[in-house]
Amino acid sequence: MAHGYDTGETTPTTAPAPGAVGSLERALAALNRLIVLISSIALVAASIVLTYSVIVRYFLKFSTDWQDELSVFLIIGAVFLSSAAIQARRGHVAIDAVTTFLPARFNRIRLVVVDIAGFLFCAFFAWKSWTLLHEAIVDNFHSSSTWGPPLWIPYSLMTAGMMLLSLQLLLQVLGAFVKPADDASPTAHA
Repeated sequence: MAHGYDTGETTPTTAPAPGAVGSLERALAALNRLIVLISSIALVAASIVLTYSVIVRYFLKFSTDWQDELSVFLIIGAVFLSSAAIQARRGHVAIDAVTTFLPARFNRIRLVVVDIAGFLFCAFFAWKSWTLLHEAIVDNFHSSSTWGPPLWIPYSLMTAGMMLLSLQLLLQVLGAFVKPADDASPTAHA
C-alpha cells in the first residue's frame, strides 16, 4: 500500500469529451491555469506578509493585527480557488491499494462513483457557501478583529472555489458517459 497520488490518475485529460462537455472542459482548463497562477502569487504574498509580521513584531514591537487576517484570506482564496485545478489532474492524495487490485473496468466505475459522491458533497458545500455569502453581504458582517474586514471577501472566495470544484466534478462525471469506452481509462478520464 503506497501513500501518494492516486496512480494512473494524476495526468490531465488528454482528449476532452466531444461536444458541449468538451467545450466546457477546455474553458475550465484555461480558467484553472489562470487561477493556479493567481493562487501561487497569493501564497507567496501570504508568506511575505507573515514574514513581515514576524519581523515587525519581534524587532519593532509593533502590533500586527491585519497581517494575520490578510494572510488567512489569501490562503483561503488560494486553496478554494485552486481546488478545481487540482481535481482536474486528480492530484488529491489517495491510497492506491484498491486501484492496484481492481480490473480497469471496475476502476472506471469506482472513479465515476467517487466523482458523483464528490460532486454531491461539493454542490451542497457550494450552496451553503452561497447562503453564507448572502448573509455576509445583506447583514454587513465584518470580522471581529480590530481591522474588521468584511466577511463577504473570504466567503466569496470560498463560494467561487466550491462552484468551480463542483463544475469540475460534474464535467468529470459527464465526461465518463460521453467519451468513447477506449478513451475512458482512468488516466484519460481526469
